[in-house]
Amino acid sequence: METPDFALIYITCPKEEEAVRIARLVLERRLAACANIVPRIRSLYWWEGQLQEEGECLLLLKAPYSYYEEVEKLVRTHHPYQVPAIVRLPLTAGLEEYFRWIATETSFDY
Repeated sequence: METPDFALIYITCPKEEEAVRIARLVLERRLAACANIVPRIRSLYWWEGQLQEEGECLLLLKAPYSYYEEVEKLVRTHHPYQVPAIVRLPLTAGLEEYFRWIATETSFDY
């Protein structure tokens, strides 16, 4: 399978302010072209043998697929969670002009 050029990077954060801070760090370094923040989600998950339920927010980044490792490193450095949810989802289809825009805004050679 061919490696996709672009990805959606899914990150959960405990508070909207932290998602905004992380989004700005990623965008200022041109590692992503766009960040969407969904302010209120409810997360249920297992942590240290206990079922947890917390309010969180969702940060979605649109980025070149190959930039993921650098994004992950930056997020891990600035994220308050011990084990943050950071997931790269390949974008296998989409509007060509939109992908060109991502490439332009991240200086990605597309």
